[in-house]
Amino acid sequence: MLATVVTQERSPRWVLLSYRVPREPSTPRIAIWRRLKDLGVVQVGDGLVALPERDETREQLEWVAAQVTEADGDAIVWTAEPTMRADSARLIDQQRAARNDEYDALIADIKSGRPDDERTLARWRRELRRIERRDYFRAERHDAAQAAVAGLTTSEQPTGRIR
Repeated sequence: MLATVVTQERSPRWVLLSYRVPREPSTPRIAIWRRLKDLGVVQVGDGLVALPERDETREQLEWVAAQVTEADGDAIVWTAEPTMRADSARLIDQQRAARNDEYDALIADIKSGRPDDERTLARWRRELRRIERRDYFRAERHDAAQAAVAGLTTSEQPTGRIR
């Protein structure tokens, strides 16, 4: 798989965020958790998350760190490279597995739903784009999800049902 190919050459570097947010008030803590989920972070440990190192991922985690600080919490962002290739492969596999789950949920939603209106079709397209933005290592189910969404416009029957 790609994780094996990537790690045989060189382990990718990661941007890490170590953070602690006070339990109360809960609103900032929930907002931070949602933002991290939207970014597609890999949970390395309690209060420690990682994203593959890129300019945009570093900037995004720096913004989250600022949110943590504004909520009277503690945060630090740094970059690192796992010393063991197996650890890097594990992080990549965790990230891919999470994206595969999201792609599968989208496919199941499409199969069980009916695109009765343009709003439903638009929602499915937006969800695919959201998942793709956090799919840093091209999860295996990407192509199937993309095909399911693309097939909506080409395989609609006059009743609006998917063939």
